[in-house]
Amino acid sequence: MPTEAAAQGFSRPKPKRGKSLSLRRTHSSTEADRENPRHGSFTVEVQESVLPPHLRARLWDLFQQIEREVEVVYAENLALQDKVEVLTERLEAGASDKPIGEESLDGTAKANIAKNKSSSQLSQKLKTTYKASTSKMQHRLQQSIAPVRARLDTVSGASIVSSFKPANTSQCQMMRRFVGHRDGVWEVNISRTKPHVLGTASADRTAKLWCMATGQCVLNYIGHSGSVNSIRFHPNDQLALTASGDHTAHVWRSAVVLPQVPPEGNPLLFVQRSSDEDQIEAAEKEEGEAAAHTEPGDSSDFAPTVVRSPLTEFTGHQDVIIAADWMADGKQVVTASWDRTAQLYDLETTELVQSLTGHDQELTNCSTHPTQRLVVTSSKDSTFRLWDFRDPSIHSVNVFQGHTDTVNSVTFTSGDNVVSGSDDRTVKVWDLKNMRSPLATIRTDSAINRISVSPLHKVIAIPHDNRHIRLFDLQGVRLARLPRSNRTGHHRMVCGMAWYDENPACNLFSCGFDRQVIGWQIITALA
Repeated sequence: MPTEAAAQGFSRPKPKRGKSLSLRRTHSSTEADRENPRHGSFTVEVQESVLPPHLRARLWDLFQQIEREVEVVYAENLALQDKVEVLTERLEAGASDKPIGEESLDGTAKANIAKNKSSSQLSQKLKTTYKASTSKMQHRLQQSIAPVRARLDTVSGASIVSSFKPANTSQCQMMRRFVGHRDGVWEVNISRTKPHVLGTASADRTAKLWCMATGQCVLNYIGHSGSVNSIRFHPNDQLALTASGDHTAHVWRSAVVLPQVPPEGNPLLFVQRSSDEDQIEAAEKEEGEAAAHTEPGDSSDFAPTVVRSPLTEFTGHQDVIIAADWMADGKQVVTASWDRTAQLYDLETTELVQSLTGHDQELTNCSTHPTQRLVVTSSKDSTFRLWDFRDPSIHSVNVFQGHTDTVNSVTFTSGDNVVSGSDDRTVKVWDLKNMRSPLATIRTDSAINRISVSPLHKVIAIPHDNRHIRLFDLQGVRLARLPRSNRTGHHRMVCGMAWYDENPACNLFSCGFDRQVIGWQIITALA
């Protein structure tokens, strides 16, 4: 989470590209192999693999354990079948020695009847024993494979069942980088009024507005003295709201003049030059080194607007303001702070309308409903709260305890759903009409940061601490994972996401602690 002095992340070592072994069974010509069909020979093929050597060795060991367990159970099953066949032959031979004829019910007849009865009981006993033994072996096999399967889940970082789901037609491609911040970028957002611009909030104490068509910074807000932790845009005016570690929230004018777009080609298909990659890697080594960064279009005479002071300032909190958002009508704003409270302010008078108290620990985020007077706040106390201001005379609040760790993000969808993400590595989808239990639970392999839901396609973009970005629908079905490599994706923790459905050429934006913002083109089966 952001602090006033932005902490540095830890860069993980890049995996070395190695070689993997694949086995292919071939027919054997030896006599021993022909006698026992379970035996066979294998040929080893060497293929290129991106898995590190220790991970490949671990997977190899797990597969060998599975094979040994299956062989043991199979051998026991064969031996048991042989015993059953022998006993069955003895039973049939004993029953046919002295068949019952047309003799009177003397001692011999009674003995034969008793013998047949005992034979029937023995046959039933054999069947029961065989069924029980077979069931026991199946159970034993399942128990032996279960820990191996669990270890495979841990190695792969996802549920093994999910790998058997049918492939989807989602396509994800990185389109553009926005480079210019000198520290981690905590949040990214899209303005709601035209001309649409991209807004970013950074730990370098600035908020920037970007032209999405050219990648240029068109406005630089430097009015805060602490880390800028969030940026949200007015629903129907050119105003921006930023929350900061300096205990204040600012409202400032976001009107800009966008640079001219080159007439030839599609500028959104431009991908940052590789020289900027080298500049990013160099800047990660030293915290203050940012002069080497260049932005697309620097060769032009266009200069960004610099805004130094806000139109309105809210100063009612006693600690870091982690997030701030506009109410649906745009006449009020709500702020969430580390002082464990949320505040509702009037935009025109800057007076405090109501203090929202009840969380036991620091707040992590707040979000408002796009059309109704509803607010959700999340906290480190592993809960999130729904505040209802639709009735002016009654302000109700509901507490939801669906997570086991810090809730970092909670947001409304365009319908009647709420989506929450937590450090417990889960994302949950809730119904506003019945929030006793989640409609869907998405389990991942890393902590969740500020998520975003596509209003048009109902797709959840999930940013992770482990630098990955995953896409799910509201039913919890995994759609895609955005590519990440040395030249693609983020190099450190991904902090926030923002959808822009009106532009299919570049409709998703992500920001991270690696100081960069990336624009993506997402084409899913739902599109």
